[in-house]
Amino acid sequence: MISIPLVLTREHDCSYLPGEQAQSLFVHPEFSLSPAIYGQLLEQGFRRSGAQIYKPHCRLCNACLPVRIPVAVFQPTRKHRRCWEKNRLLTARILPANFQERHYRLYQRYQSARHAGSSMANSSRSEYMDFLASSWCNTWFVEFSLAGELLAVAIVDRLDEALSAVYTFFDPRHDHLSLGTYAVLWQIRQAQQRNLKWLYLGYWLRDCQKMSYKTQYRPIQAFIADVWRQYARGEEILI
Repeated sequence: MISIPLVLTREHDCSYLPGEQAQSLFVHPEFSLSPAIYGQLLEQGFRRSGAQIYKPHCRLCNACLPVRIPVAVFQPTRKHRRCWEKNRLLTARILPANFQERHYRLYQRYQSARHAGSSMANSSRSEYMDFLASSWCNTWFVEFSLAGELLAVAIVDRLDEALSAVYTFFDPRHDHLSLGTYAVLWQIRQAQQRNLKWLYLGYWLRDCQKMSYKTQYRPIQAFIADVWRQYARGEEILI
């Protein structure tokens, strides 16, 4: 057994729910992390942002639910099959988590289109890498291209039993291709081909519109009261 030191942040305005106060537990930055330890922390509802591992720990709210897909029994919808067919000519290339200028330029275009005016839209090169990569995790930068044109990049962590979807950004001129959905479907297929058990999708909030896409992948599990429970089709998660 390993004792992992945790740090509780002060309360601050929630980034997702207006009017709510949020707190997070962070693994102490001096603690030595590895993919194996991170895999265990994922099982307990933690998440990576850059080199930091955190978990929501709010006093008066438990709306943030970690979710994951059991890939062996994933059932694509008609919408998913259409998305896969629409992108059948895309090529995917798995690269190490190194800085590439063309990735960064695509990230800037994506942020300017989706999050104009936010701090992320003005990220420097070092801030961009600090957000997506880490020195201790086995991370892929996956390029999706069409006829040599870079359309999207998915940041994916590779663990012993799972993949973890960190972030995806894409050319906003190609919204019609549903590249965010395609990136998740590609990761599910990769996990299946590698005989992994899970694809982790981070946190889901019922009342946050930009998180709603996560529950379109079925079956899906949510970490509720320290137990992974299946979210059945047509049901609401009750906390």
